[in-house]
Amino acid sequence: MNRTSDPQIGFVSLGCPKALVDSEQILTRLRAEGYGIVPSYEAADLVVVNTCGFIDAAVAESLDAIGEALAANGKVIVTGCLGAKGNTVRDLHPSVLAVTGPHACEEVLTAVHTHLPRPHDPFLDLLPPQGIKLTPRHYAYLKISEGCNHRCTFCIIPQLRGDLVSRPIGEVLQEAETLVRSGVRELLVISQDTSAYGVDVRYRTGFWNGRPLKTHLSTLAAALGELGVWVRLHYVYPYPHVDDLIPLMAEGKLVPYLDVPLQHASPRVLKAMKRPANADDALARIHRWRAICPDLTLRSTFIVGFPGETDADFAQLLEFLAAAELDRVGCFTYSPVEGAPANALADPVPEAVKQERQAQLMALQAAISAKRLQGKIGRALTVLVDGVDEAGAAIARSTADAPEIDGVVYVENGGKLPVGEFAEVQIHAADEHDLYAETVGSRSPKRKPRRKSGVALK
Repeated sequence: MNRTSDPQIGFVSLGCPKALVDSEQILTRLRAEGYGIVPSYEAADLVVVNTCGFIDAAVAESLDAIGEALAANGKVIVTGCLGAKGNTVRDLHPSVLAVTGPHACEEVLTAVHTHLPRPHDPFLDLLPPQGIKLTPRHYAYLKISEGCNHRCTFCIIPQLRGDLVSRPIGEVLQEAETLVRSGVRELLVISQDTSAYGVDVRYRTGFWNGRPLKTHLSTLAAALGELGVWVRLHYVYPYPHVDDLIPLMAEGKLVPYLDVPLQHASPRVLKAMKRPANADDALARIHRWRAICPDLTLRSTFIVGFPGETDADFAQLLEFLAAAELDRVGCFTYSPVEGAPANALADPVPEAVKQERQAQLMALQAAISAKRLQGKIGRALTVLVDGVDEAGAAIARSTADAPEIDGVVYVENGGKLPVGEFAEVQIHAADEHDLYAETVGSRSPKRKPRRKSGVALK
């Protein structure tokens, strides 16, 4: 154990970007109170594990992480979505010090204070204004709400995180300003249902720098677009007012990128999922969006093998993908999450059929993605540099690439480009996932695209 004068906290953060923001908030409060944050179990006086409890694989990963922390350190506090699932944690790990649910910063701090008393004199002057971040300095997630009002039959997020609670618009914009002043070049706007921002407060008026602003996604997006950085929208349900965002993208005020979780295309399956979507309407809107903003990148996720999904339903999904030509797609086989209403539906799909359908969908999407990326060869693009690889190429992202889930742009002669800054590059090659480029005006030799393996498409 660490024996320095200040108590030291180890932290493990699992799950989605929303959980990552929870971790950042907890770490910020701990650091403000004078606790040290250390990168190893051995150096810590206590370990906090922020868990995910959405699907079975995530539950297993979270339980394994708790067990590892207990074995290496012995003093563990558990928080996050898995903590909201009854006695799951304590049944397997009864020696944990405390268990809380998601977005429970105060409860975590209370547990830490109980088992590792806070220092007498917090070092507030050592805390950066933007708080403690787990992302690189040049991009950050901006969470605008908690919870969800939908009751999709495959999902237990409302059980874990509750109904929608929107943050005050002035508070969100103040945080965004602080992040930009600290050097952030890209804001990734997240929530469980980004399009619903403000519904719970009936779009009431808030204030930012003395300006009255409606608590509404369109208003928030326009204000964020004034900050001079990339603003990328995630988890955008296709409500009618999403159409208002597309002109902002065409004007360069927002990154031309929409992450729209469509989940399926068969009306029968969508009804069983209780999804607020219609495939025909979605396809028509995609065409309209691209007519307004030709550079728009569309990402979506789909579930195959949902209970009752027939060959005809799956064929409809493939037809939709072929017609929509989405840029980025994630595909999951249906997982019977404990507590999800869909588990009680008739006609479960055999696991082998689920896997076969997933592979077939991803093969189709791989060809679509490759075709769309090929269309970018010869173009000049603005990219944001994330790092440099062992071969001396810069690893960057275009507006079409969200960090960690989409592809990247390898800038072959970009080893001296500053990390965390924008650069202009020329695309000369592409594969199913990534682009290959050189800095504008260069004449260095071109290397062949790198091969990738696996069925999952970014």
